Amino acid sequence: MLLADLLSRRAIAMNLQEHFLNSGAWLFRWRSYLPVLLLSIALLGLQGFHYPAGSHALDVLWEIFCFLVGLWGLAIRILTVGYTPAGTSARSTRKPIAAELNTTGMYSIVRHPLYLGNYFLWLAVALLPLAWWVPVITTLAFWLYYERIIFAEEAFLQQKFGDDFLRWAARTPTFLPSLRLWKPPRLCFSLYTVLKREISGLFALVVAINVFEVAEDLVVEGKLEIDVFWAAVLGCTTLLYGLSVVAKKKRLLEVEGR
Repeated sequence: MLLADLLSRRAIAMNLQEHFLNSGAWLFRWRSYLPVLLLSIALLGLQGFHYPAGSHALDVLWEIFCFLVGLWGLAIRILTVGYTPAGTSARSTRKPIAAELNTTGMYSIVRHPLYLGNYFLWLAVALLPLAWWVPVITTLAFWLYYERIIFAEEAFLQQKFGDDFLRWAARTPTFLPSLRLWKPPRLCFSLYTVLKREISGLFALVVAINVFEVAEDLVVEGKLEIDVFWAAVLGCTTLLYGLSVVAKKKRLLEVEGR
């Protein structure tokens, strides 16, 4: 009976592991579409929306705060991507890519800095409606979603890098950074790599804020209005994004080894 019980528990554990690997691989492939669902949930939070203390000026200040939260997440991604070599930290939606194991820079203090940056970008949008349940649901959804992605990704890294991965994973936190572990990046910072890979995140963040600004005014005042400040920010960001797209097509942002 004891042997049968042990075998049964082992089978259950293996089935759970297989389930996490399969679901993680599937979620990894479709992770770029999740922000659309998040935006829809956040927009639902605008039901019954009103300006904080009845002031549109305070609402703009709140939007600026949310923008800064998003910029913090983007800064984490920039500090990660700007120092990583080619074949790592890629935006692939098919399967994880790792030509080598990153263990310096941001990867020396946390194993998944890009996902940490993503969380703050998500949180920035979730805070916009001023509805407490939106950031709560967003955080829970993020945890459930990325927990499986991380499981599948780390299984891939362990299979590819073996003991090197195990030693790095044993000393490096999964998601909450430990600054005392900091090791300087091996490569110099590449602005071109950042412009090539991260301008789209800034553009998406500014677009989301403009969508909410228009939606909030529509809910409160019953009419469409364009906020001059956010429209100007969107214009500048759109120009920068357009230039980066052109530069990418002309391969002006290519850096050897990145």
